[in-house]
Amino acid sequence: MPAPASTILRDAEWLAHRYDPIQDAFHFRHVPRSRHAEVPFLTDECLGEASLLNVLARASAAGATPDGTLHFIFHSAFCASTMLVRALDVPGRAMGLSEPVVLNDLVGWRRRGAEPGAYGRVLADVLRQLARPFEPGEAVVVKPSNVLNPLAAAMLTLRPTAKAILLYAPLPVFLASVARKGLWCRLWVRELLEGQLRDGLVHLGFEPGDYFRQSDLQVAAVGWLAQHALFAQLAKRFPGRVVVLDSDRLTNAPAVVAAEAALHFELSIESSAIADHPAVRRDSKSGGSFTAGQRDRDQADARLAYGDELEKVEIWARSVAANAGVELSPGPVLSA
Repeated sequence: MPAPASTILRDAEWLAHRYDPIQDAFHFRHVPRSRHAEVPFLTDECLGEASLLNVLARASAAGATPDGTLHFIFHSAFCASTMLVRALDVPGRAMGLSEPVVLNDLVGWRRRGAEPGAYGRVLADVLRQLARPFEPGEAVVVKPSNVLNPLAAAMLTLRPTAKAILLYAPLPVFLASVARKGLWCRLWVRELLEGQLRDGLVHLGFEPGDYFRQSDLQVAAVGWLAQHALFAQLAKRFPGRVVVLDSDRLTNAPAVVAAEAALHFELSIESSAIADHPAVRRDSKSGGSFTAGQRDRDQADARLAYGDELEKVEIWARSVAANAGVELSPGPVLSA
């Protein structure tokens, strides 16, 4: 039986899962807190088929939804962002949402030509739905997919009390991750760049035809540089609210850095609660144990197999960055 609208809107376990712009309605599916901890992303692929979806008109849902405290983790991929957002799931203090699909729906709608005024109103209502606390007094930390990065400034503007962490893998780490993940990932970086070009995010001095003559890893580097230039702009535009985090720091000391993230978000989480959190000891994608040095071993394997290509593309990308004025290590950085 469909749940009453009042029940859905009061209970954050009813996730605003999809947005239908034709009907101007939200699709809610029930995702218990325990289920969030079991899956890396809030996608249908990870969650499985929904046994029940409740559809509510956006206007009626927005008017009846209590607002909450919301923060963001924006990321450039392959940087342990899922582990970080999971480590902030501490009942009574905060809950993390990993890549809710409803935000991706807005990206698609925008690219299809959504009217800007209507789009802004819907984005504000989506963020209000995602900000619903799971328990009284909790904050919510949302980690959007990196396809949302072009909307980061809009989201921070709509939520003036929100803070953000801009999490990135250093260029050599990012490129090695793409190489070792194989064909699907090489295709994915091309898809990512296609979206960035449509969003007007790439300003690196290339002509449209240049991308056809670039290798997969060059395309990956272009996408990384575009996101990095955006991160530098966000850090300057929102001083005090936005900080930058290098994934090497996070993976080398996950509990310590996650505690720093909690401080930045003003979550009042005891450092011991994070040190004992299962998320900092588990591979967020596979579910297996996350062991010290695992990431370094993966990187070493990639360099053994693709070292020549990686070295050449890294040199090329640094030259592109220098010519375009892109900072490879933007700040200010997250710290205790």
